[in-house]
Amino acid sequence: MGHGSSGLRRIVREVAKFGAVGGAGLLVNLVVFNIVRHLTDLPVVRASVVATVVSIVFNYIGFRYFTYRDRDKSGRTKELTLFLLFSVVGLVIENGILYAATYGFGWDSPLQSNIFKFVGIGIATLFRFWSYRSWVFKTLPAREAVASAESFLEEAEQGAARKLRPRQRVL
Repeated sequence: MGHGSSGLRRIVREVAKFGAVGGAGLLVNLVVFNIVRHLTDLPVVRASVVATVVSIVFNYIGFRYFTYRDRDKSGRTKELTLFLLFSVVGLVIENGILYAATYGFGWDSPLQSNIFKFVGIGIATLFRFWSYRSWVFKTLPAREAVASAESFLEEAEQGAARKLRPRQRVL
């Protein structure tokens, strides 16, 4: 298989791992949200922010040690700072949607709150996936270069082998 298909396999694996951690984080977020909402007097959006912060901590651990464990680990302070920055943007997206539904439209029943919390998480997840893979958990340049070189050499060897095969004559 060529370099393009191995790149596609890599991105599919990355999306699957991101989805596994994100799915678990989604459950953490929704469970904490509902527990806080029903056991405290916090307003809906504040309960959601608490849940989002808990899931951000959960997700960082999952992304760093599972999804992106093979990525550059040299700048942990920078990585964590960027992760928190983009996570806060995701928090604003997620909870901004819930805020608009709750206070803008008056949709405040437990079912409506969970629906708009879920929609907000979905939209924020698209942003987070792009930002985390682009800025936070960067691919090691050397690893990509080696993979590209190996793929190029493999293709070159296959082409050379085809040229060197003796041609059979048909009588």
